[in-house]
Amino acid sequence: MTVRDLTTGVTRQAAIAVVVAAVAGGWLGGAPGALGVVAGGALGIAGFRVLAVRVRAVTAAGPTLTAPWMMLAGLRFTAIAAVAALLFVAGWAHPVAWLAGYSTLPLALVVQGLRLAREESTSWT
Repeated sequence: MTVRDLTTGVTRQAAIAVVVAAVAGGWLGGAPGALGVVAGGALGIAGFRVLAVRVRAVTAAGPTLTAPWMMLAGLRFTAIAAVAALLFVAGWAHPVAWLAGYSTLPLALVVQGLRLAREESTSWT
């Protein structure tokens, strides 16, 4: 399993979960509910993809300084918070729906990790 396979699998699972949650969010909260879920999921997936690209670049280049890594992570979180705040203030997205969409990524990551661990454990027997 390569990093690219892991990234693709997590992105696919998170995107499917976001679509399902957006339908439910739209049914429960109307347009702000659906848009909140989609926006949260898209920001979560985009942040994960950026992080995966950065990890690939760092591991390919060898040891580097940690200051640029920490600064870029801080900028990434600041950008996500700014976009979320803009959506909330404008009334386009509901905060709970946004959080539900943003939470699909960690869940997809855990599910993918457990699936890979199960595959690894059965390959030894």
